[in-house]
Amino acid sequence: MVSNIEQQIYDFIRPYAGTYLFNIRKVILTHETDLDTDLSIDEYEVEELMKEYFTKFNVDPAGFDIKVYYPDIPFSWNPFKKTIPVQVPDFTIGMLIESAKAGCWLYK
Repeated sequence: MVSNIEQQIYDFIRPYAGTYLFNIRKVILTHETDLDTDLSIDEYEVEELMKEYFTKFNVDPAGFDIKVYYPDIPFSWNPFKKTIPVQVPDFTIGMLIESAKAGCWLYK
């Protein structure tokens, strides 16, 4: 059974799940759905989403840093230079739900 706060978060995130031509790809939202890898939400869109999230769900944003999930990646004009992948922690809907229940950002 999904709690009221969980349903509100799913409804809040659903518009960011994207619309695909002819609905070929449907994204099913779960606790494990990752905002950056599964939903492909870019850094600027997530910043706006999180500002609205903190206000709408009355969550204290202390300790939240967007750069943890979207770090600056060095850019090189050299097309032959191999870039090293940057490991980032998961940024999931479950994290939003648990933080909303707690009233503060839990993942520092």
